[in-house]
This record gives sequence, structure tokens and C-alpha cells, in this order.
Amino acid sequence: MKAKQNEEPQAGLAMMSLAALGIVYGDIGTSPLYAFRTALGYVTIDQASVLGILSMIVWSLVIVVSIKYLLIVMRADNHGEGGILALLALIQPWRGKASIGKKSLLVIGLFGAALLYGDGMITPAISVLSAVEGLQTIEPRIARFVIPITIVILLALFSVQWRGTASVAVLFGPVMLLWFAAIAALGVLNIVHHPVVLEALNPVYAVKFGLAKPALAGVVMGAVFLAVTGCEALYADMGHFGRSPIRLAWFACVFPCLVINYFGQGALVLSDSVHASQPFYGLAPTALRIPLLVLATAATVIASQAVISGAFSLTRQAVQLGQFPRMEIRQTSAEETGQIYVPTINLALAICTVALVLAFRSSQNLAAAYGVAVSTTMVITTILLYFVMIYRWQWKLWYVLPLTLCLAVIDLTFLAANSLKIMEGGFFPLAVGALVFVIMRAWSFGRRRIVRFLTEDGMNLDVFLEELRGKDVPRVPGTAVFLTASLPRVPRALMQQFRHLPVLHERVILLNVISDEVPSVNARGRFEAQDLGQNFTVLHLHYGFMQSPNIPVALRLYAEVDNSLDLEQLTYFVGHETIIPSQRVFFLRRLQQKLFMFLARNAMRSTSFYKLPPEKVVELGVQIKL
Repeated sequence: MKAKQNEEPQAGLAMMSLAALGIVYGDIGTSPLYAFRTALGYVTIDQASVLGILSMIVWSLVIVVSIKYLLIVMRADNHGEGGILALLALIQPWRGKASIGKKSLLVIGLFGAALLYGDGMITPAISVLSAVEGLQTIEPRIARFVIPITIVILLALFSVQWRGTASVAVLFGPVMLLWFAAIAALGVLNIVHHPVVLEALNPVYAVKFGLAKPALAGVVMGAVFLAVTGCEALYADMGHFGRSPIRLAWFACVFPCLVINYFGQGALVLSDSVHASQPFYGLAPTALRIPLLVLATAATVIASQAVISGAFSLTRQAVQLGQFPRMEIRQTSAEETGQIYVPTINLALAICTVALVLAFRSSQNLAAAYGVAVSTTMVITTILLYFVMIYRWQWKLWYVLPLTLCLAVIDLTFLAANSLKIMEGGFFPLAVGALVFVIMRAWSFGRRRIVRFLTEDGMNLDVFLEELRGKDVPRVPGTAVFLTASLPRVPRALMQQFRHLPVLHERVILLNVISDEVPSVNARGRFEAQDLGQNFTVLHLHYGFMQSPNIPVALRLYAEVDNSLDLEQLTYFVGHETIIPSQRVFFLRRLQQKLFMFLARNAMRSTSFYKLPPEKVVELGVQIKL
């Protein structure tokens, strides 16, 4: 009986690990298509250079992926969820009166999150393009079709996002398992003919290469970094599977298969340097290249899907935390809360990804733009991790400081190496990240000013209720729900309605939606109600940053607790904000105000964002001065 009980958790762990292969390791798993080839483009092909590059790749995988992310960073989960915003929430910089240091951490963390959008644009482009370029090894004359085929695949990928991935996600794991098995088998076939490459397991070869050619090694490090891109996505997807399945998938499958394949490519190049231009496809016999091309394309599509889904998830987190304008977020699965579709982000990613393919035209050229944003985000993750270790975990400084310094040195080395790519295209993901960051800061600034205006200006709720006691105010049947963020002040919409039409509904609910710094809030913890008397109720609805608010559904659940709430006789009152910019501010602040006003005009209306039925909504104009 005990044996059977032990088998079930093990079987569950195995299935979760298989699923993790498809979602988590797509980006890192398809790096052999271009990482080693890109590094070879900077050196003269000889044994010392090949072994040095292989050693740098292997030990980058060990230190960055295995030690930093899988063993250390993944310990920093926010109720099971990972990602840079979850890491930022652990430090809790926006609770209470934030100090300058905590505000700085918030800014740094948000910039790191913004950079991931640049990664989300380049990963599909370089992954799919590098796979399709395998056509050139089969028939050089069809090389002119590589770009069109790549664009068709990418457009097809983005065009089906609205359907969600729930129906095909079950195939991701088996396909990626087949991929890793195939690349390992190809690696073994070539290693047996040139086993000297196994010496690259010794880190001395990486050190010798770096000392012999320091300037060249710095450039090569930028290419070696391509082998570890995907770590941030790995951390962000932790909430879907948990630590154990992700770690098991890496150490039991992904890591050994990647190392074997890289070593196989090295062995192939040492045996014949003519394969340096396409060492991955050169591993396969000619008869197997078409099946390998099909498998590689499927693997890169899966890798791209993971990054696109990550961009959707990051957007929802930012919107819920008040750091990004409201936009349409569609749930594509009734079972999986993480299955969402964000039309605006999908369109932006599609346009930019196709533009990248047309602009750079080869994965080798795209590699020059890839890595700058990701390496910057890794540095930011290390900074935030330091504060989590000190203040959240309360580890000793004598232990945390040397550990952080070691990780920071490696991250900064990669960042310095990738900085050399800025003029070759690396400016693009930085520019995208900077644009997203500016939008985040402008939106956050504007919303804070609005909330401050609403809470500092207007009548206190206690005073308003006290005045009502001495008046004979007519009450009409039904329930009025006023959405507000101005508590303990009277909602502006309520004051507007009462001023122009001095009657009140039989029951008044002042509803405040709160985004907590946790991934999710269960239905039992959703409601926080306070009876104010005179049939006035303050109702707080709590949501996690991985959840999308739905007020009618929440009130339906609340009605099961409060039997007096009649959902049929219910009207929502929402303030329609007209923003008036302040003229007495300096130039940059005025630009920020104008950007916020533009974003506010184009943001999704609160009625749609909160899923309010239009026929039950009354909008009242409210003027707000920034």
C-alpha cells in the first residue's frame, strides 16, 4: 500500500516535469540552433578556441542556470509564483510610506520587467528564423524563401493566440522531450568520432581562452550568453509547475542533452571546419535533415509560445498592480487561470517580431541584438535577490554578500559583453524596454495623483453620513454600487449624483477593488465588508496580481453571504474622469502629464475592465486636476 502511495506522487512529478519541458525550457532548449554557431563566428577554428567556447557554455549553464536560478532564485517565490514582479512584491516597496531606497528598488524592478517585452519580440524572431535557415543545408537554391517562410510561421503563431493554448499545450512536453532526445543522439554520434571535446568539461579551458585572448573572449561571451537566455522565463513560469518539476526536468533531461549537443557540434567542427557556418544541422545525416528541420521548427514555435504567454502574464500583473494602463484581457481557458490573451500586446509583438525578421534577415544578425535586455534583467534580478535574502529571509550578511558578489560579477561580465552589441542592434530591445518603462511610470504617476486628489479633496464619509441623519432624503428602490478608490472620502460620483438629484437608493454599496501583492486570493478571502448604517456598506474586493477582476461574479458570490442583496435591482455608478493638466510644472513633468492623458483616453474603460453589464451602468462626469 505504501509503495502504491509513493508511486502516485512520483508519477505526478514525472508528468509535471514533462509539461515543464514544453513550457519552461523552450527558449534555452532551442539555443543550440544559434549559440555555438554565433560564437564560432568571432574566432579562428582551432582546438583551443573550440574547447574554450564549449567550456564557457557548459560552465555558464552550470553557474547561471543550475546554481543561480534553479537553486537560489527559485527559492524566492511569492506564494508559489515567480518572475521579477513577484520578486519585487517580496520586498514590498509600495506598502506604506516608501523610503527613497525602496522607491529606487521599485523603479529598478519595473525597468527589468519592461525589458522582458524586448526579449518577447526577439525570441520568436531568432528562434523560428534559425530553425528555418536549416533549409539552406538541404537545398541552397531555396535560401531566398527562408524569410517568407519564417514570416508566415510567425504570423500564423500570433494569429491563433486568441484561441488559447490549452488544446495543444498537452503536446508541448512530448514534442520537447523528442527534441531533447534527438539533439542528444545527434551529439553522441559526433562525440564518439572526436571525444577530445569532453575535455571542455574542465573549466580551465575557459580560463585559458579568456587569458590568452581577453578582448576576443569579451566578444565571445556575448555569444555564449545566448546559451542561457530563457532563465527569466524559467523563473516566471515557476507558478505553473513548482520548483521540483522544473529542477527535475533540468537536471535529468535538459542540461545533459544540451551539453551533449554542444559537444557534438564542437566535435563536428574540429573534424571539419566547413561545418562552422551551420554546426547544428551538420550533425544530422542528409537524409535526416528534413525531419530535423520540422522538429526544430516545432520546438522554436513552442519556445516562442512560452515567451508570448509570458508577455501576456506580465501585462496582467502590471495592470493589476497599477503599473500599466487597463487593457482587454481575455481568459482562454476555464480551468487554467494562466491561460489568457491580451490583444493589444499580441498585435504589438507580432508587428515588431516580423519587422525584426525583415530588418535583420538572418539569425546571425539577430544574435547581435539579442542578449542586452536579458542580461540587464539578470543583473536587476541579482540586485533584488540580495534584498530578499537580507530582509525577507534574514540571511547573515557575511554569507549573502560574497554570494551576491559572485553572481553579480558573472552577470556584469555578460552585460559588459552584450553591451558591445548595442550599436549592432542591441539598442532595439533597450529602446522597447525604455518605452514600456516610460509608459509604466507615466501611468503610475497619473493614477497616484488621481487617487491623491480624490482622497484629499471632498467630504469625509463620516461627515456625509452624519449630515444624512438630519435630512429627510428620499430613498428609491434598488441598490446603487459606486466604484471608488477615494475611501474614506465620499466617491465623487456619489456627490455628483446627490448634488444634481438629491435622492438615494434604498441601499448604497461603496465598492473598492484592491490588488493584493499575492498571486491569487481565493473566494473566501475576496470580501471585506463594513456596515456603516443607514443602509450604507463599504465592500472591499481583493484580487491577486495574477487574477482579472470580475465585479458581477464577485457580487454574485457575495449575495450568497448577504441575502439582502438583490442582484436584479442593482445599478453601477462610475465616475468618468476628465483630466485637467497642471500648468505650473516643469517641462518633463508636463510631458509626463500629456502622456498619461493620452494613455487614459486610450485605456480600456473601467466598465469593460471590471466586466460591468453596460445596461446597468450610469457614468457621471468627474473633473480631476493633476
